[in-house]
Amino acid sequence: MKLSIVVPVFNEGKTVKFVLQKLLSLKLPLTYEVIVIDDGSTDGTTQILKQYPIKDKKKLKIVFHQKNSGKGEAVKTGFKTAGGDYLLVQDADLEYNPDEINKLLKPLMKKKNNSFTAVYGSRFKEVGAVIPKTYLFGNKLLTYLTNIMYRVRLTDMETGYKLLPAMVVKKLSLKASHFDFEPEITAKLIRRQVKIIEVPIRYQGRNRLAGKKLTVTDAFEAIKAIFYYRFFD
Repeated sequence: MKLSIVVPVFNEGKTVKFVLQKLLSLKLPLTYEVIVIDDGSTDGTTQILKQYPIKDKKKLKIVFHQKNSGKGEAVKTGFKTAGGDYLLVQDADLEYNPDEINKLLKPLMKKKNNSFTAVYGSRFKEVGAVIPKTYLFGNKLLTYLTNIMYRVRLTDMETGYKLLPAMVVKKLSLKASHFDFEPEITAKLIRRQVKIIEVPIRYQGRNRLAGKKLTVTDAFEAIKAIFYYRFFD
């Protein structure tokens, strides 16, 4: 089994090198590759990535978008490039610690037939996760709406740590271009009867001053996506 870690990047010049160092030094119970998608950065991130030494082209791939198209588009580019049996999105801002990836893999290592299983890292199952109050309320609301609309019992639909079966995901027609990717992928997994397991993960959230890119508009787009994908594909 192989894991593809997709890293969408936009203006993360302060952290992107450290994230790559962490990812490339991970000790995981399976082979893995790291696929970075620079989504038209304008803060020097592009230059950092172009100069980054690639020692193993099979383990690290870097793709460049000519212009900023949104996180969802960057993720879709990564999924198309990925060759793994499982897909995981790793944000480049270090809110999610790569050391937690082993926690997501653990349930899969115990299962023989896991092609229809996804694992979500829940920030609300872990004591001490740091989430700014504004984003905490938004996350709780979006998860509540998802549970009501899709008759599931998730604690963190909006988590950025989703371990996804490539066999299922690559057959999906994903439309989201921005942060509405999270409700879209969740809705489509549920509608295809993919089992979602949640495991607790550590999380260190940022606020707007520290570079957080989520806005109120993104929250409304996520709500629209929850309702839309309940009835349409």
